[in-house]
Amino acid sequence: MILLVLSGILLLTVGGCACVWWAARGGPRWTRAVATATLAAGELARKADIRSNSTGRNTSDDS
Repeated sequence: MILLVLSGILLLTVGGCACVWWAARGGPRWTRAVATATLAAGELARKADIRSNSTGRNTSDDS
């Protein structure tokens, strides 16, 4: 079951990246919509990661 879920996430990620690439080259309207959603999800994930790193975890590799 976990393999099926992870495969689905991988498929959505690769498909989203392909739509971003295609939309940047003038693809159809639906690819631009999927690309916008993919980029927004990536931005949300980045912000969530920044918040989790700033709440007590030290991410520097100086030690």
